[in-house]
Formats: sequence, C-alpha cells, structure tokens
Amino acid sequence: MSNLLAARLQMAMSLGFHIIFAVIGIALPLMMVIAEAFWIRTGEDVYRVLARRWARGAAILFAVGAVSGTVLSFELGLLWPRFMEFSGPIIGLGFALEGFAFFTEAIFLGIYIYGWGRISPAAHLAAGIVIAVSGAASGVLVVSVNSWMNTPSGFVLDGNRATRIDPVAALLNPAMAAEALHMTLAAYAAVGLLAAGVHAALLRKDRTNPFHRRALAIALAVGGVASVAQPFSGDFAARVVARTQPAKLASMEGQFHTQRHAPLRIGGVPDPRSGRTRFALEIPSGLSILAYQDANAEVLGLNEFPPKDRPPVVVVHLAFQVMVACGMVMMAVSIWAACAAWRCRGVPDGSRLLVVLALTGPLGLVAIEAGWTVTEVGRQPWIIHKVMRTTDAVTSVTGLWLSLLVYTILYLVLGVIVVRLLMAQFQSSPGANEMAVRSGSKT
Repeated sequence: MSNLLAARLQMAMSLGFHIIFAVIGIALPLMMVIAEAFWIRTGEDVYRVLARRWARGAAILFAVGAVSGTVLSFELGLLWPRFMEFSGPIIGLGFALEGFAFFTEAIFLGIYIYGWGRISPAAHLAAGIVIAVSGAASGVLVVSVNSWMNTPSGFVLDGNRATRIDPVAALLNPAMAAEALHMTLAAYAAVGLLAAGVHAALLRKDRTNPFHRRALAIALAVGGVASVAQPFSGDFAARVVARTQPAKLASMEGQFHTQRHAPLRIGGVPDPRSGRTRFALEIPSGLSILAYQDANAEVLGLNEFPPKDRPPVVVVHLAFQVMVACGMVMMAVSIWAACAAWRCRGVPDGSRLLVVLALTGPLGLVAIEAGWTVTEVGRQPWIIHKVMRTTDAVTSVTGLWLSLLVYTILYLVLGVIVVRLLMAQFQSSPGANEMAVRSGSKT
C-alpha cells in the first residue's frame, strides 16, 4: 500500500504540473496566430509585437513542458510496468502520433521564432498555423489514450492477455470524442481567460496602452467563446460517463442509491457511512434529465457496486463541484465581457470588469486540475476500467518515496524558473509611449 500511495502521488504531481504546460501549448499558439493575422491585415505594429511576445512565452512554456512530458514518459514505465506491458501494443499508435505532432510543433515553433523578416509574412503565418494545429492535435492524441483507459476497446481479453488488437479502434474508443472536445475547449477557455486576466490587470494601470488593449480583445475572444461552449461539451461528456462509467457518475453527483427522477446536486458533502450527500441543493429529476434526457430514467447509485469497486466519492464529488463552479463563473464573466463589448462597440475596459477578469483569470487552471482529478480518481480502483486494477499495475520496486522527493524538487525548481521568466516578460511589456514611438516609426 505504501508503494502504491507513493506511485500515485508522484504520478498525480507530475500530471498536475505537466497539464498546465500542455493546455498552454494548445491555446497560446492560436492567440499568437490571430495576432499575426491582424498585423498582416491591418498593418498595425502592435499586433506584430503582441505575436512575438506570445511566441516567446510559448517557447518558454514549450521547453519546460517538453521536460515534464519526458519525465512522465519515463514514469509510466518505471511506476506502472504491468500497465505498459499490457497496454503498450494497444495504445502505442496514439503515443506515436502524439510524438509526431510534438516534433512538428517543435520544428515549426523554431521556424516561427527565427523566421521573422527572413520568410514571407504568408509563410510565417502558415508556420504559426501549423504550430496551433499540431499543438491541438498533440493534446487530442494524449487525451485519446486517457479515454481508452476509461473505455478500453480495440482488443479481446483472453485471460490476462490482450488479443486481436486493433490500435485504430483503441484510438477511437467510445469516450474519445467527448473527452477530446471537452479538454480542448477547456484549454482555450483557461488560457484565454488567464491571458485576459493578466492584460486586464496591466490595462487597468495603463488605460491608453494599445498593446494590452489588443491582447485583452484577442484573449477574451478565444477564452470567452470557449468558456460559453464548454458547458455543452461537459453535458456531452457526462452522458458518455453515464453510459460507460456509472460508478464514476454516481461519485461525481454523490448519488448513493439507485433511483428514478434522480436529483442534480449542487454542492454538498457525501457521507459514505450514512449513504447521503449532506448540505446539497437538489434539483428534482435534474440528473436523470442531464444523463439520459428522461426525467424518469433510472440512475445507478454507488450502493449497486461492491465497496472495493467504488471510487473515493468525497474526493470525486468535491473536485467535480469545483470544476463546475469555476466553469460557471468563467462563462458568466465571458458573457458580461461580451455584453460590455457590444455596448461600447470596442474592447470593454470598465474598472469593475477589469478587476473581475484579473481575479478570475486563474479559475480555468483550477477547473482543469479539478477536472483531471475527476477523470483519474473517478476511475479508481481501475487503471484500465474493468480490465486492470491500479494495485495490479504498480511496480514492486522500493524507494519510491525518495523518487517522489526528487521529482518534487525538480518540479519546484522548474516552476520557479518559469514564473521568473514569465514575470520578466510581463515587466518588459511595452508601455503606451513605446508603442506610440513604434507606430510613428512605421509611418
């Protein structure tokens, strides 16, 4: 048990650290490309400066993400050898394609950064588009592997062996579309609104700065649209979970007893001993409707499953509530910003809105960490749902607590380096006077 706990803690820490860089690698290139496209279209130098700044940030985060991703690939083999032995031939295609997307992104990121003024604007923009597409593809392919762990397919189980393997069917498993859509939108929403929060705070200090004004507009467009669309993708994902992982759904909603007209719970704390979720606001028939589009639909409760097959309901339910709450706040702020932009026919810059954007900017990353907790902890006690238990997959090698300590120090060091580099980028952001000089020199 001690070995299992150390392995799970190390994996959780590694995934929690890496996922931040993964989602930024998905969303930031899109914002970078939009800025450059506006520069080509309008000729305003502020967009070129913005695209180059975001490209530098993408390069910093890409480099650190490559390190943490490499560590993760080693950890899969070192901590979970039985899992890799069983699943390697099945999910190898997803990892191989992800590696191709990763190296494509790396190559074109180099071209993009060093190609300013050396290749034509059209070719340079095309390189940026390749970065944005390959970054999104890389995320989708990684998520396909995780969704396979939730809904394993593409093989026939013969005892403890996988036979008649179909890697394409494994890649396109039943949960793949829902998880990929939900995660991709989450990346755009989280990173877009995080960038909007940073530039809102800086714009509040320098209201005449066109750099932060243009950056805020692009970040709000990307993050706002994604955050409004996200609840719909979440509904789609929840229906897939209801069909394929009913124990996870029951844990997410704190549903202990099987019932028709199952209520949707907002908040609350599950009590496994009494089989109740206390202090929750219940919407009658809400869960039956959301999961099955039928108020009379029966929703399985946790009591239908043996205790050894139940996820940790308290952790899963609270993480799910945090994710949903963050998502609702992000959607509300995005709608507020859209209404303000429509009223003023421009970039919204009201003091209250800028403060709220700055304060709520990090919520997207909180939602992603909480959502990943729901996905991974909600699958327990299985590492591959109903195929392999986590206890059967962990390594028998000792000394994992020392490994956990070493990797924790590594991630802390990397985190400090990234924060300092990004702070230097923010502190060197061009002021209003500098942008005026740049614009004047172009005329």
